[in-house]
Amino acid sequence: MSLAKIYTRAQVGVSAPQVCVEVHLSNGLPAFHIVGLPETSVKEAKERVRSAITNSQFLFPEQRITVNLAPADLPKEGGRYDLAIAVGILAASGQIAVQQLANLEFYGELALSGEVLAVSAILPSVMAAAKANRCCYLPLHNDQLASLAPHAQRKAVTSLESIWLDMEGQQSLPINITHPHTHNESIESLDMSDVKGQEGAKRVLEIAAAGGHNVLFLGPPGTGKSMLAQRMPSIMPTLSAEEALETASVYSLTGQHIDAQNWRKRPFRNPHHTCSAVALVGGSSKPKPGEISLAHNGILFLDELPEFERKVLDSLREPMETGMVTISRAAQQVDFPARFQLIAALNPSPTGHYDDKRATSDQVLRYLSKISGPFLDRIDLQVELPRLSTLQLQSEQAQEASKVIKERVDRAYDIALQRQGKVNAMLNNRDLALYCKLAEGEKLFLAKAVDKLQLSPRSYHRILKVARTIADLNGHSDISLCALKEALSYRALERLISQLTRY
Repeated sequence: MSLAKIYTRAQVGVSAPQVCVEVHLSNGLPAFHIVGLPETSVKEAKERVRSAITNSQFLFPEQRITVNLAPADLPKEGGRYDLAIAVGILAASGQIAVQQLANLEFYGELALSGEVLAVSAILPSVMAAAKANRCCYLPLHNDQLASLAPHAQRKAVTSLESIWLDMEGQQSLPINITHPHTHNESIESLDMSDVKGQEGAKRVLEIAAAGGHNVLFLGPPGTGKSMLAQRMPSIMPTLSAEEALETASVYSLTGQHIDAQNWRKRPFRNPHHTCSAVALVGGSSKPKPGEISLAHNGILFLDELPEFERKVLDSLREPMETGMVTISRAAQQVDFPARFQLIAALNPSPTGHYDDKRATSDQVLRYLSKISGPFLDRIDLQVELPRLSTLQLQSEQAQEASKVIKERVDRAYDIALQRQGKVNAMLNNRDLALYCKLAEGEKLFLAKAVDKLQLSPRSYHRILKVARTIADLNGHSDISLCALKEALSYRALERLISQLTRY
């Protein structure tokens, strides 16, 4: 047979569209052509595949070889197509049986020796193959990560020869090698019990963890802002298998290590304030995920918030609302998931504290004005951390552990999921009308408070969502006046700016 069809997968964001590798052998002068919008790295596959086939003791056909990567309008890049091209050539030349190729997919880069090397973005490809009900041959080094995909049929290979031996029935490869996957919470070294005092901040993090809300810490240096933020994952609900797969898929695009022993731990990203908008949001000529996508289903911690460029912070506004970021380039448009919880921290003054009399009100206001109003609107919980006294620092009183706080968070989280199928921070306007109904007295109180504080409609809705979470933590089906008052109390930065502009 002079024509063979092999299936593989491309990489477009977190999706893995099917690519059909068509290999045709024809008479004429020996030549090797690859068509179908291949990038330079794909065109170079000709030399890798030729050497791999020869060094694996197969016969490289001295004919005119045409390889078509369909669909032709989908850009192809990387060495992930090497294995599929090599198997296609062996099938077209009659060296591999072709009867079962329609139910198989192949991913892997080839070394000149015929060894199969690891590729990036293996998890989206394996998950897509499972939906198509195909078994996939993949590099052994990728198999542990690929085993996270449920219902996938996998065969891990080390060389081109091992594929031939398996398909010819001479030395069968094991299917679905078992790898240990656990979630060991005991290895979490950061615990809320390490933080002395700051009970108000701990309460805010508990509300944020239960409802998926964004947080801003306002306080002078040394009050524990970073320390608290780093311990936030220890009280958050454990990732579901589906959420963990989404996060692992994003990490697989960048080739970053995923700990299979603790793969359901929520990510924590802490970019430096000098990072660019592309590093934070994602981009480049060949779109790659940024920090907000790597923080998907986890925490994005921005310390020293006013030190970030304003345009960098404002680039977060849409992803914070939609949970998705779209990178548009001339060649393609790629969507990356970016459903993260933001924890921001800042000093209330460029000198550290507005009470140290080292900066005027105008200087403090100019410093805080680096944060735009629309960005601030999207932060549900704003709390000021007081400086601890020496007696509080020396106190040996036992602090509440993360495990105890997490139990309360899990209960409130489960209540929200059972009621509306999502966390309170993701409620839309229609959901608010259904699940955040207020009695007449509470309506009147909230209306007066919003008017007095001159809050935007978005802030009004976010106060309702926070109050709903507080009610869930308290085990109440209705939003009480106390819950509303507590939710309104978490607007520290807006109050500070209001005080500064009053003079």
